[in-house]
Amino acid sequence: MSNAPLILAVDTTSEFASVAVRRGHATVAEVHLRSTDGFGHLIMQAIDEALAKAAVRLEEIDCFAAASGPGSFTGVRVGLSAVKGLAEALHKPAAGISNLRALSLFGSAPLRAVSLDARRGQVYAAAYDSDARLVSAETVAIWDEWRKTVPDGAEFVGLEASVPRWLAAAVAECAEMDGPAGWSDPVAIDANYVRRSDAEMFWKDA
Repeated sequence: MSNAPLILAVDTTSEFASVAVRRGHATVAEVHLRSTDGFGHLIMQAIDEALAKAAVRLEEIDCFAAASGPGSFTGVRVGLSAVKGLAEALHKPAAGISNLRALSLFGSAPLRAVSLDARRGQVYAAAYDSDARLVSAETVAIWDEWRKTVPDGAEFVGLEASVPRWLAAAVAECAEMDGPAGWSDPVAIDANYVRRSDAEMFWKDA
């Protein structure tokens, strides 16, 4: 147990943010936040609180992980920036974990069809197996059209079920599943928007 990697994960991609510390296949601490004004002013305090609950020091963390989206464009950047900054300062690896992949861990079937509201009548969607491995690529699609492509017997996680509000613990679990081979230099991790932001699309269309 003492040799198990210690992972700190952050999710700020929606109004429901969270920080989790994971070690030895278990979440040892978790902090939940809710804000409609963003989390830039709250996230470091939440990290300190989670570390205190887990009774570990920041320097002991082996990997810093962040929910990389899709989600709120500003929220995605807040979590990623916090994780990348800490990892770089401490010379530790980091991991960016897709929100859709993290959500797949809340399912129980061999095949899990995961979706999130992408607005404008669309969803972010993908399919994963029970080991959180991608089965069909993440995409943006009209819900009814995408749903028809999902194989029979798949479990829907997301729009057709209660969507978990706090994802940091699942993000940490994905990072643990990947192990050191799946972690990287913090500079290399980036946002997973799946589609361009509204501002970018409007600017390019214009």
